[in-house]
Amino acid sequence: MAYPETATNLSPQRSLREVINDRVLSLLRNTAKKVKSSARRLFMAETVQEYGNGGQVWAEKELGWNRCTIRKGLHELHTGIECRDGFSLRGRKPYEQHLPNLVDDIRSIVDASAQTDATFRTTRLYVRITAQEVRKLLMEQKGYKDEELPERRTINTMLNNLGYRLQKVKKTDH
Repeated sequence: MAYPETATNLSPQRSLREVINDRVLSLLRNTAKKVKSSARRLFMAETVQEYGNGGQVWAEKELGWNRCTIRKGLHELHTGIECRDGFSLRGRKPYEQHLPNLVDDIRSIVDASAQTDATFRTTRLYVRITAQEVRKLLMEQKGYKDEELPERRTINTMLNNLGYRLQKVKKTDH
């Protein structure tokens, strides 16, 4: 059985561009989507290098690859130095970083009204105060401004992360 020619077993007279068909293009696209980070860039660079002259333009048109990403991959391929991704530098920083005392201030407000589970089956703390009231008390008691505080839903999430559960506390009869 004769195997179809691939980039690794091409005859000297045929290049990669002569054996590429729709199935190979699809395979290249799907492989590039599955591989991440530096390995993806190296895969793109090796593919473009195998293609030869005009490989970057071809990959951009036919495969939808970004030429800047291909160039970064070629640079990594030639130098052997892996470029690090800066994903952690992107995005919005948490409120705790903008307002370092916010968590302590929330604790001081909520601890006054917190109760343990009446049956003592869990270590959860239940509070009678809502996240909206906590937000209002932060402005009144701690001097925060409305525009600098997170919204009610974010404060609710912060309370849950701190171990408080916003539920009605049931009184027990002895």
